[in-house]
Amino acid sequence: MSNVFSIDVEDWYHIFNIPSAPKREDWDKVPSIVEYNFLKLLDILDSQSSKSTCFFLGYVGKRFPRIVIEANRRGHEVASHGFYHQPVNQMSPKEFYEDLVNSKKLLEDISGSVVLGFRAPSFTVTNENPWFFEVLADAGYKYDSSVFPAFRFSLGGMKKGNLAPYEIILQNGIIIEFPITVAKFLGLRFCFTGGGYLRLFPYPLIKFFKKKVENENRPLVFYIHPREIDPMHPRLKANFIKKFMSYYNIKSTEEKIVNLTRETKFGTFRDLLINYLQKNGR
Repeated sequence: MSNVFSIDVEDWYHIFNIPSAPKREDWDKVPSIVEYNFLKLLDILDSQSSKSTCFFLGYVGKRFPRIVIEANRRGHEVASHGFYHQPVNQMSPKEFYEDLVNSKKLLEDISGSVVLGFRAPSFTVTNENPWFFEVLADAGYKYDSSVFPAFRFSLGGMKKGNLAPYEIILQNGIIIEFPITVAKFLGLRFCFTGGGYLRLFPYPLIKFFKKKVENENRPLVFYIHPREIDPMHPRLKANFIKKFMSYYNIKSTEEKIVNLTRETKFGTFRDLLINYLQKNGR
């Protein structure tokens, strides 16, 4: 299985750089939409016999353990998105390690399965935190999908990062990196596989980029947030640019995902990791 559908399991208010977002101490008081929309995504995938990797916030798992259990029961992979949705590039190595360990233990206790993978909130991994992979290995993780190998308007991104999966050999082990999929076109790199990019681009253009990646024999890594299939979810007050980035064309997302899952078979990062290790004699 060479294509992965991934879900960053967080709630509607887990968006960076919006001052009106609820403070962490108030999260328990805020109405949630994550359960309903997450299970709807699983239903879409299950209807096409596809699986996904679910990167749960530890906070979401603690508040709604039922959906962690349900994802695992249906054969989807449970992985970590950190505990409290903190930007990795604004944490110290010690803070990051504690966040990794705490989220991993909680999700493993709930699901009964081993957590192998991590994705940083909003892909907040850059060349400025070189300790990232060492800490990840120290915390017991085997793979990562946080590298965004193209330009980003804010937060993370590695513009010249590798496009295909690769391994990072460390003193304390090996981490396999599965970057977010981008397409090369006209000398530029275009992300089309999730978030605002999936909402912005018309479906024929998504299919065009998808075909280019397939022709290069690279795996497709798609990602989505539960709020992005719910046009009626609450909106945070924000400036025009942030509103555009967070909410533009959200009504189109569900149909695009339905079409993608009809046309493409998806598996998990766990599957991709096993295939990668076998292929490379690990």
